[in-house]
Amino acid sequence: MMPSPDPAGPSACSPRTLELLRDLIAFDTTSRNSNLDLIHYIRDHLAELGVSSTLVFNEERTKANLYATIGPMDRGGVCLSGHTDVVPVDDQDWSSDPFTLTERDGKLFGRGTADMKGFIAAALAMAPDFLAANLTTPVHYAFSYDEELGCLGVPGLLTQLAGMAVKPRLCIVGEPTRMRVIVGHKGKVALRCRVHGHACHSSLAPQGVNAVEYAAELVSFLRGMGRRFAEQGPFDHDYDIPYTTVHTGVMEGGTARNIVPSDASFEFEIRHLADHPVAPMLKELRDFAKTLEPEMRAVRPDAGFSWETLSDSPALDTPPESEEVTLVKNLAEQNGHGKVAFGTEGALFTSIANIPAVVCGPGDIEQAHKPDEYVELSELARAERFLHRLRDAAKKGL
Repeated sequence: MMPSPDPAGPSACSPRTLELLRDLIAFDTTSRNSNLDLIHYIRDHLAELGVSSTLVFNEERTKANLYATIGPMDRGGVCLSGHTDVVPVDDQDWSSDPFTLTERDGKLFGRGTADMKGFIAAALAMAPDFLAANLTTPVHYAFSYDEELGCLGVPGLLTQLAGMAVKPRLCIVGEPTRMRVIVGHKGKVALRCRVHGHACHSSLAPQGVNAVEYAAELVSFLRGMGRRFAEQGPFDHDYDIPYTTVHTGVMEGGTARNIVPSDASFEFEIRHLADHPVAPMLKELRDFAKTLEPEMRAVRPDAGFSWETLSDSPALDTPPESEEVTLVKNLAEQNGHGKVAFGTEGALFTSIANIPAVVCGPGDIEQAHKPDEYVELSELARAERFLHRLRDAAKKGL
């Protein structure tokens, strides 16, 4: 299969993509901030080309998803999806301004270059080409907010898509995979457990309920679950880590060494395989917690545990033999596919809107979230060739 002509050359990307990426990086869309300036920039950019956009806001109207279509509105087409938010740069040692695109040694540095404004820039840069091609099959853009906080923004858009008479037949999520075709990723659930104890002087420790110690018992129980999954499975060897993982990331509690702590909390996550449901795991943990409560309440009747779900994203498991995966493999000029441990919005496209999803985008996830994040120029060039082939296929009719 011969690649479509690439005017930028095999290792360089187009000036149009570079210009757009430079502008996108300049917007500080760290998840704690609004993304509206960037969304309005994209909306206005598309409007200048004659393409209208739909914005789907959060309740406070401080953030928005954007959805736009190029081509006929009466058939499904392919959706190019990306999130506009980025992770913080606080306390990271950068060699250059993270919000100024900087080129060095064939690499483009800046927060979000790999994750995932590089893909968004390449997709937007193709808009004039999509328009000039008079597409038979439409191409859609879906750009979201708060993905980095647990895919919190895109469900509002997907709920609207789910109710549409005609919706995309396929979503391509441009997360950094080095343009590998990814058909699956683990699901993730994150929770916070608060432990409610009773304070007293440490010399009278049996008269108190030590919230830190009870929290530690639950954390130890979680670690045991993780060991069991590593030893007993289930396993999916398409993953680098082929089993469900359990991880406690934050633990807090106590005020002084000589005070029995009345409160403690910890946050944990479970990244689970598609065929390893998380609900029984959480029930197992809560059932263990209930066995500790009689001892706690014998000292303090209101002692115990409370639980808060911080995020809950399903696993992606698109059948490799499906027509949608075959299409993306053709666009990427690949025969193989893989799975990744990190999560994406792709699973939500499937679970909420029943739109099959495949992950394929420029850059390396190893660069994401780090200081001096970068995407290689050659990776953006590969993404552009992928999008040229999408244009050609959509012109003929997918």
